[in-house]
Amino acid sequence: MATKEPQISIVVPLYNEEESLKELHSRIRSNVKKYSYEIIFIDDGSTDHSFSTLLKIKKTDKNVRIIKFKKNYGKSYAMDAGFKKAGGDYVITMDADLQDDPNEIPKLINTIKTEQLDIISGWKYKRHDPFSKTIPSKLFNFIVRIFTGIKLHDMNCGLKIYTKDAIKDLNLYGSLHRFIPVLLNTQGFRSGEIIVKHHSRKFGTSKYGGRRLIVGLLDFFTILFLSKFMKNPLHFFGIIGLILSAAGSLLVGYIVYLKIAFGTIQARLPLLNFGLLALLMGVQFFSIGLLGELLISKSLTKSGYTIEKII
Repeated sequence: MATKEPQISIVVPLYNEEESLKELHSRIRSNVKKYSYEIIFIDDGSTDHSFSTLLKIKKTDKNVRIIKFKKNYGKSYAMDAGFKKAGGDYVITMDADLQDDPNEIPKLINTIKTEQLDIISGWKYKRHDPFSKTIPSKLFNFIVRIFTGIKLHDMNCGLKIYTKDAIKDLNLYGSLHRFIPVLLNTQGFRSGEIIVKHHSRKFGTSKYGGRRLIVGLLDFFTILFLSKFMKNPLHFFGIIGLILSAAGSLLVGYIVYLKIAFGTIQARLPLLNFGLLALLMGVQFFSIGLLGELLISKSLTKSGYTIEKII
């Protein structure tokens, strides 16, 4: 009996990529036609003719789905919307600028099936980008490997494949798309990587500037917190609160001893003030942790973007 081929969802976030879309669709389609597939394009508030181009593409392929945002929210929100609409057994993500090679799709599918992993990340071993992108990227990936222990060389590669179970509960916002393997690792999902082809940009210019380095650094601290203390914020804030409270109590206790033993603390007033401040900050940190626990227990999932159309 022949093995049934899996259902495949291709999620493609895009912003102002009208020139590449027809070629991209054609190349994706030629690589997934043996599967039951859908291609989900997420137009992240494009200001060019990307949306009208997608409508023309959809007329030629009934398996194309289009999500249109009312404005530009960013790649994380676009991928979040695509993940929530994807119905395939495996979900593949790729950028729309033709730098990711659709010919790698069959290899991604075969690898994740053979290795029985939850996510396979592409590794752009020979990357065709300027040094202004490659050098910061290497530094970024090195830091993430050191702090998270996840041995991926190209965390932010757009070309990845996931099992449906791995991404079904993800909630992406900000720039968290860069750290999906880290988020999944905290939930027990296993990752791997393969070397993939990378091409020079054929049309237009990159949509990412120097600002992404600062944003990426801030999001990295967010990920460190989420990966270790997302479900128990009191473990983070509470520990700091206990340390500060203990230090403050020792200092205040020492001042009380001096008052009882020597009758004066005139020379120790700054130390008393510091002890009281530490006690106060300790209580505040502990309270923040408790509030975090309360918010976690009562939180409701709500998307941070507005979809204008789904076609």
